Amino acid sequence: MRRWLARYENLIMIAVLIGLFIAVGVYFLQRKDMSMGVWKTDFSKSAIDMDQLIDGGMGRDGILPIDDPIFVPVADVDWLGDRSPVILLEMDDEVRAYPLAVLMRHEIVNDEIDGLPIAITFCPLCYSPVVYERRIEGETLRLGVTGYLYKSGFIMWDDKTESWWTQFTGTAIVGEYIGQMLPMVASQVVGYETYIERYPEGFVLVGDRNQPDMMYGRNPYINYDSSNMPFMFDGNPDDRMSSTGWVLTAVIEGQPVAYPYTLLAQDVVINHSVDGVPVVAFWKVGAASPLDKAEIDQSRETGMAALYSPVVDGQVLTFTHEGSTISDEQTGSTWNIYGEAVAGPLMGTELSYIDCSPRLWFAWAETHPDTIVYGY
Repeated sequence: MRRWLARYENLIMIAVLIGLFIAVGVYFLQRKDMSMGVWKTDFSKSAIDMDQLIDGGMGRDGILPIDDPIFVPVADVDWLGDRSPVILLEMDDEVRAYPLAVLMRHEIVNDEIDGLPIAITFCPLCYSPVVYERRIEGETLRLGVTGYLYKSGFIMWDDKTESWWTQFTGTAIVGEYIGQMLPMVASQVVGYETYIERYPEGFVLVGDRNQPDMMYGRNPYINYDSSNMPFMFDGNPDDRMSSTGWVLTAVIEGQPVAYPYTLLAQDVVINHSVDGVPVVAFWKVGAASPLDKAEIDQSRETGMAALYSPVVDGQVLTFTHEGSTISDEQTGSTWNIYGEAVAGPLMGTELSYIDCSPRLWFAWAETHPDTIVYGY
């Protein structure tokens, strides 16, 4: 046997090397095939190391965005649970709710509201619900899902140049539009019952005219946000928090900040200051995690949260709560999760909304390593 091995040692070594070469080649072709003529993208323009892109296995037509959205009045919706989370968008007289139960299957909705072309986007792996204006340099873009992931977040593509954009930040990282950023549009995530209580005449996205119902309300990522194991994430997790812990995030005067949902649920109101800028965070029960149980409506409670400026007529208000009722100490007025005074001397007053969004900690920390974490 030893003589046989010695005799054919070189051939065996060559065969092993060829096998390894083929295996590595197949892996990278599956992981990132940029040369098969599928894409018109200018891959010579890249702001990232292309080896960091991971093929999610779905392909560019695996997850189809909604291009012809169907909206119905809340009175016609009977399949959404009270705690089902929705992205709320209000512009002038237009009010719409985009259920994460629908976005889970499409990840992008190409829509228009009050004449503004927008893209409602949701990355389940990062829990990243973000709305962008989809107009760049006078061009209105249709956005789709490439099937590739970067730092566990999905990559979008546009129909004009097929540049690639990160969903998490709306930045073009590959192609002709490299370096461009899609303008963010203010939105808020609330539970469905909270939405219809405030907007009983509002509308709700229920699907696409050109696509069938895709088991809306089902969660394919069961127990994902309690696993502490981000899917296909090759970064170095920030150990200040559990990787898949929920945080309410914002960038205030250039300073990233994160408020853990565990503390928001405990405190209900957080009076805070970020680099001298006063802010207040409100939390309310009534929203389920879309990344817990197989049925979103049966998932555990996470609640909903939002961030506001507490300054009213030049005075910084201090907020407190009794049970679920939020009030300010200065006037005793009562406030809701939308930052509106609903009773008391300041009734009708609205706090200025600060652009914010819920995220999973690992994804936010990866792109904002200098984040201040409240309570940590």
